[in-house]
Amino acid sequence: MDLAALKYAKTHEWVAIEGDVATVGITDFAVQLLSDLVYIDLPKPGKALKVGESCGEVESVKAVSDVYAPLAGVVTETNPNLGDNTEPLSSDPFGNGWLIKMKVSDLSGLDQLLDRASYEKHCESEAH
Repeated sequence: MDLAALKYAKTHEWVAIEGDVATVGITDFAVQLLSDLVYIDLPKPGKALKVGESCGEVESVKAVSDVYAPLAGVVTETNPNLGDNTEPLSSDPFGNGWLIKMKVSDLSGLDQLLDRASYEKHCESEAH
């Protein structure tokens, strides 16, 4: 996946958009922060989400972290390869480790998200 083509939320979710369907995952930075992932809880298809609403949890041996909806829309699919098997998320967060797909209700929400360079600057400021 071309990381420069993705959009990013300050809460460490990434978005790949195709038409009005968004694929959402958590970034490599988030995976590294959490480390040792053990469980993922995702919303059921059909769930309507608002921007910034918690739409799942990622649990590591260190902590449980919420996953937030970077856009408003309805969940159409969750990654069947995840759940108790967190390996795809750890090894390929931008590919096989995607979390949900959603039909976006308002594409203007993309304007509030960061490009890769801005996201990397945000991560640098958080790391200090």
